[in-house]
Amino acid sequence: MPWSKKLGAGAGGVIVLLLAWWIVDTITGGRSLTVNSQRVTVSEVTVGTFEDFVPLRGRLVPKSTVYLDAIEGGRVDKILIEDGALIEAGEPIVVLSNTNLQLEVLGRDAAVTEQLNNMRTIELQLEQNRLSHRKNLVEIDYQIKRLNRSIERQKEMAAKNLVSQSTIDELEDELEYYINNRDVTLDSQDTDARMQEQQLRQLRAAGEQLEASLTLARNNLDDLNVKAPVAGKLSGFTVEIGQSIERGGRLGQIDDPNSYKLNVQIDEFYLGRVDLQQRATAEHEGRNLEMQISKIYPQVNGGQFEVDMVFDNEPLGLRRGQTLQLRLTLGDNTNATLIPNGSFYQETGGNWIFVVAPDGAEAIKRAVRLGRRNTNFIEVLDGLQPGERVITSPYTGYVGMDRLNLGTN
Repeated sequence: MPWSKKLGAGAGGVIVLLLAWWIVDTITGGRSLTVNSQRVTVSEVTVGTFEDFVPLRGRLVPKSTVYLDAIEGGRVDKILIEDGALIEAGEPIVVLSNTNLQLEVLGRDAAVTEQLNNMRTIELQLEQNRLSHRKNLVEIDYQIKRLNRSIERQKEMAAKNLVSQSTIDELEDELEYYINNRDVTLDSQDTDARMQEQQLRQLRAAGEQLEASLTLARNNLDDLNVKAPVAGKLSGFTVEIGQSIERGGRLGQIDDPNSYKLNVQIDEFYLGRVDLQQRATAEHEGRNLEMQISKIYPQVNGGQFEVDMVFDNEPLGLRRGQTLQLRLTLGDNTNATLIPNGSFYQETGGNWIFVVAPDGAEAIKRAVRLGRRNTNFIEVLDGLQPGERVITSPYTGYVGMDRLNLGTN
């Protein structure tokens, strides 16, 4: 027989075998696997009280933390406080130096001085102009007064034909000149005063801005002397002499040394069921500590989210970093159909489970609807009846199966 015909016959045989396996598998109820009954955990479906809680572990952290950042960058010149020390508000911690900032302050100081000098010069010019105009007005008023008297005397003499009319006309012309000159001088005085006052106001405004800028620069220079914003315990403070700190760089933090909160990691499965002011209980040195959720961080990292819990009455003897076991109450206790909590849930997501037949010879895959969970039990919403038995051990290797044959080998 030619090789091509042999290959064709072999392929046809494989197809026939696969088709026969599929027919048998369909008739017998899907894919099955024989497992040792002693390697699986069989649990009974029961009715009981479901306690709606989740066990958690929390870590004690300071109740309040103030971060210590460098407002201005610079080089570390002096370290006045060591990490872990208790400090008071306003107490110096570290001294930085910043040559560029110091030069900037000197430059602004010089600019303010120059602006003030310009303003003093304008004020002096204004006063000099005012005095000059006043002197001119005094002179003009004197001439007007003198001319008025002369004209009166000349008119008396003209009545006696002692002087000519032309002399009187010349004096009246001169009087008119001084009167007009007085009006012009007054207008000039008003204009100069108005313009110089406006310039003076602008210089004063610019000077005030420069002084405010100088004050800010001096405050920034003072910020190189880093001080404690609040009282507490200094932690995370690891700077060294000569180290360069960038502007806004984190220097450490100041923690409240006497009050703590509990930081707890919770599985994202419970994110929709956790809310503010939910109650929890922890055990510490033989007594129960009551607490409630004060803050929820909704960001999920690694399948978990964080919450902060505060104590109703904070006990003595707590230490930062200490861990506590607690129970977070999610709802009221209710009567429900229950199955023991097992590792099967990770593979099925609570959507199906293997139900053991009454004779114990096999377990059939069945769709179910499961609800709430705690450490001991899972609430059954639909698909199982009390008294039935189910497999609650891990389903590793069973996920693709529809039936498990339970044997003893």
